[in-house]
Amino acid sequence: MLKQEQLRLMSGDDAIAQSVKQCDVDLIAAYPITPQTIIVERLSEYAARKEMDAEYVAVESEHSALSACIGGSLAGARVFTSTSSQGLALMHEVMYIAAGLRTPIVMAVVNRALSAPLNIHGDHSDMMGSRDCGWAQIFCENAQEAYDRVIQAYRLAEDPNVLLPVAVNIDGFVVSHCYEPVAIMDDNLVKAYLPRRERPRIDYEKPATFGSYALPNAYFESKVEQEKALIRAGEVFEDVYKNYPEERGRIGKMRIDWKDEKISVICMGSTAGTIRHTIKHMKIDGVSLVSLRLFSPFPKKEIVDAVSNSEVLVVMDRALSPGAASPPLASNVKATLYDADLRIPVVSVVYGLGGREATMSMIDNLLREVKEDLAARRLRSRQVYLGLREDVL
Repeated sequence: MLKQEQLRLMSGDDAIAQSVKQCDVDLIAAYPITPQTIIVERLSEYAARKEMDAEYVAVESEHSALSACIGGSLAGARVFTSTSSQGLALMHEVMYIAAGLRTPIVMAVVNRALSAPLNIHGDHSDMMGSRDCGWAQIFCENAQEAYDRVIQAYRLAEDPNVLLPVAVNIDGFVVSHCYEPVAIMDDNLVKAYLPRRERPRIDYEKPATFGSYALPNAYFESKVEQEKALIRAGEVFEDVYKNYPEERGRIGKMRIDWKDEKISVICMGSTAGTIRHTIKHMKIDGVSLVSLRLFSPFPKKEIVDAVSNSEVLVVMDRALSPGAASPPLASNVKATLYDADLRIPVVSVVYGLGGREATMSMIDNLLREVKEDLAARRLRSRQVYLGLREDVL
């Protein structure tokens, strides 16, 4: 049972800053951008008040923030940065370098729509635009998960079999700015969970080469080795969450509610809570919910195990891939089904762009329509834009 003093009323941004402070980070380099700014504001306050022994570097851009983190990580420091939207887009070039140099950086991404038109509200367009950069990617439903997952991200990133950067994603405003009780662990528990590990780094006594030029006879192999490390991250993640000091943080690569129903809904982020609440309180039977936590590396085996008995899938994407065959999450799910020789129809749903939240009534109508199609055997894969104005459909 948690003691009352272990619970604090915090926003998602505050929860992330608290977890970073407890992770004994050496270097923070970041640039403010809405809705991520609160994270770095809090961390700058902690550093200024000597509540954490970290160097806070105020840089001139997000590109510089991630570049500084790479340098610090190569020198052996435990580093942190955070960003959103256009800031992540500006980091895009450097994200490939961070992964290719095998730097265990942890970055919080407060997901926000990309311009144009200018929009400061939440969707997953920013992270989906960088999904092939070679980073492990974790998505959180709420502030509590944001707190726990940042701590877990350091253990994952610094594992000797991984040594890759990790992005911890929370939905802009819905999670970043909304307050809820968050259970905070004792500093000693976090320290014991995150021991310092030896890793390749810049050392004048033991010279090593980083960022060297790779000709065609070496580049291909280096990228495949990097991919293998990301696949290993999926295996290491099992140890990461199973050994977490608090049981509440031992949620694996996904959370499954009401498994083995005819309809399975797959989604990521805060909307999973809305869908769960809708299914429960609107009494929509015959529907399973798969709330995906680990997007990269994509948990193919676990997805197949979760949905193999379903007759139709509803895959919720909070991002578009203009010109692509399917949006990002639906694309991964369809490829996973194909490789497993499963021919399950997929209703690909794009929703929530620019902060237009999926309401209970929207979800209720969608799921009841899918149920009607299933009962009438009108099963087919199709694209749905949830909540879009009718004059645009």
